[in-house]
Formats: sequence, C-alpha cells, structure tokens
Amino acid sequence: MHRFLRVSLIVASLPLVRGWSADPVTPTRRADAAAGSVWVAKSSTGGRLYLCGTIHILRQSDYPLAPAYDAAYADSQKLVFELPPADSKGPELNSRMQQLAALPAGTSLESLVGQELTDAVTKWAGSHGLSAGAISKFQPWYLALLIAASEYSALGAQPDKGVDNHFEVRAAKDKKPGEGLETIDFQIGLFTRLSPERQKDLLKQTLTEVKTLPDEFARLITAWKDGDLDALHQMLYREAAQFPELMDLFLHDRNKAWAERLDASLKKGEHVMLLVGTGHFTGPQGLIALLKAKGYSVERYKNAPP
Repeated sequence: MHRFLRVSLIVASLPLVRGWSADPVTPTRRADAAAGSVWVAKSSTGGRLYLCGTIHILRQSDYPLAPAYDAAYADSQKLVFELPPADSKGPELNSRMQQLAALPAGTSLESLVGQELTDAVTKWAGSHGLSAGAISKFQPWYLALLIAASEYSALGAQPDKGVDNHFEVRAAKDKKPGEGLETIDFQIGLFTRLSPERQKDLLKQTLTEVKTLPDEFARLITAWKDGDLDALHQMLYREAAQFPELMDLFLHDRNKAWAERLDASLKKGEHVMLLVGTGHFTGPQGLIALLKAKGYSVERYKNAPP
C-alpha cells in the first residue's frame, strides 16, 4: 500500500484529469514498436539526459524492458526519480498518508460526498473484505487511491515490479547514486490541496473506471512499450482542457520545475538517467517540448550510445 501515490499520479493515469470519458482509444502501432519510451537530450557541454518513461506498477509479464533502458542505465552516472529512492519504500509513507487523509473529528464521508457515493464505496469495500468503518475515516482522495491500488493489484500489477523500483534495486546493488525531484510530503500535498468537490469527482471517477480498468491498462501498456506519445497523451489527457487547474497542479507546474533542474544538469555535462511517469513527456507542456524550447536536441533513443 505504501506507493498509492505513485500509482494514482501516472499509472492510474491521473484519474482526476484522465479523459473523463469511457470512450476507448486504440494506440497506433508504429514501425518502431516495442522500442520503449526512451529519449535522449544532448547538450553542447557533452551532457546526456536519458528521458526514460516509466509505468510505476507493472506485471511480471510486462518484462523484459526495451534494450534502450539498459543502455541508458549503463551510460548514466546517476539516476533521478520522482521520489528519492530511500523515501519511496517503507511503512512510513502509508502512515504519513493516513495521518494527512484522516477526516476531521465530527466529519463523515457522507457529508462530503453524499449518500449515493458513500454507498458505492461501502459496497466496493465489502467486496474486497474491508469494513465500512475502516474506510469511512478517510478523505475521498485517499479512498480513490486505495481503490485504484487495489484494482491494479488484482490485475497482478504491483509497485515492486514497476520500472522505478526495478532500477532503484539495480542502482543500489551497483552503488550508483540516485536522487528525487520531489518529496513525499509534496506529492501527498497535491491531493490535500484538492477542493472537496474535486475530491468527490476523483472518487466517483475512480469507482467508474474500475469497470474498464483491465482493457484500459492493456492499452496503456501497449502505447508505453511502443513509445507512442500521441496515443498516451490522448488516453491520459483527452478532455483535460476542462480542468486546467488540475493539469497545472498535477502536471504542468511540476514539469516546469523539473525542466529547470534538468537544464542545470545538462549544462554541467552530466550523464543522467531520468525515470518519471511517461505522461510527463507528452504534449506541448511535456518535458520533451520544454527541453527543446531551451535549445536542446531531443531524439528517440533505442540502444546504441548517441
């Protein structure tokens, strides 16, 4: 349970801004299918930034990764993740989340989301062996993450099989340094800053998407393996223009902050492997576009050193 946050942000396809539609999207198969979601940005100082798109939870059947990931790892002096490796494991994350997600004394879930949605959550909990009392103590955003994580787990998708964890373990074994772009408290804070109405939308949307999750996850994995950013962008942010404040909070503002740090690394001439959710690469405000706007060459990376 300790990685609900990472599950929801990208693997669950930002459920609070995700498409807001059940219409299926079929990713376009390309000639370079299965090449992986890896790009490389190059600087005049010799810097190399390998933009390695991740899925934060995977199944064993989703391995092996495309060769480009191993090649990027081999050429990198350090790894950069969304969260510092030491902070992304252990019971303290879940404990901190539950602390911040607890409802204030005298506040009920029903008073926040209404009777109909409360009944739907209670029904879901009962079907998963959870008591209504156990879940009624938490804010809607936390319940949405709990539901998402549980449903992905039922598909066999687990955080310990995610791309991030795969390379965290490998880097620790090889004694290769790793760092994070954000902190646990910052990421949790993204959810605690949601208005009551947006939290209700998030919970309702998550319960709705449970029904189509297996097919949508399969399409997401296919697009990720193909490195099909257009298909990923359409799936993740199809109707996001209706929720600009959420896109700024969960995506655009974070991308801008990350781009500044990555710019500094490239100027130093470092070789860095960046591992963040692939959804951060797509669109006109994605990391690839932001780095190109700063004058860097960004190209698809497959296997050979640039």
